[in-house]
Amino acid sequence: MEHAGSALEKMVADTLRRAPQDEAAMLAWPLACGSRVAERTRAIAIEGGTLRVEVPDAGWKRELQVLAPRYVAALNRFSSQKVIYIDFVIRKS
Repeated sequence: MEHAGSALEKMVADTLRRAPQDEAAMLAWPLACGSRVAERTRAIAIEGGTLRVEVPDAGWKRELQVLAPRYVAALNRFSSQKVIYIDFVIRKS
């Protein structure tokens, strides 16, 4: 089963590497953070290696900032667009 998981990850990474460079990291966000986080957040922009992600409130922002290094590593594994930092911004009501 582990082999199937790594094969699927390779297929996804290959597909994302063919995506337009300015969209690859944003498309990879749901894969990097997982479905539960992706349901409540949204990658909205990337510029100069900083991915901007919209979050529902300050609590989410604090929680996700702790996990940011893990998300950066996952994004860089899936996407050809280099992510250095994630800027979590609170969604405007």
